[in-house]
Amino acid sequence: MPATKSYRIGDLARALDLPIENIRYYEHEGLMPAPRRSSGNYRLYGEAEREQLSFIVRCRALDMTLDEIRRLLTLRQTPAQSCADVNALLDEHLEHVTQRIAELRRLRNELKVLRAECETRKDPGHCAVLEGLSRGAPRKRARRLGHVRGSHGR
Repeated sequence: MPATKSYRIGDLARALDLPIENIRYYEHEGLMPAPRRSSGNYRLYGEAEREQLSFIVRCRALDMTLDEIRRLLTLRQTPAQSCADVNALLDEHLEHVTQRIAELRRLRNELKVLRAECETRKDPGHCAVLEGLSRGAPRKRARRLGHVRGSHGR
């Protein structure tokens, strides 16, 4: 029986184009199992861990939260379960994305209004955008959904 391929953390990071810190973070968050260690105390990962990390990376690319990924990993380990729970999670995530898109559209419109002020006022001593930011009431924000690239930390 051929030996299974082992990856050190740097090799795994390069293979998935991922910072090493992210792998350690996913381990810390319980998304990845603790790796076995070499005699020199290097982290060693097999194909199963590589595949699981690839799954996590794909979920993050879809802007899923760590909790959503955790739930999917749990569902993935119980293949006898129906797809209904997976579909429910995706429907929930889709709703978050839809709400975030609406919030970003409102933000874009606000920025366009501010930028247009600079086109209409040519007073050299005053910046219409800075004045608009100073005098404008804070915009009512929807609760922070955090479903936009970079908003989840790693």
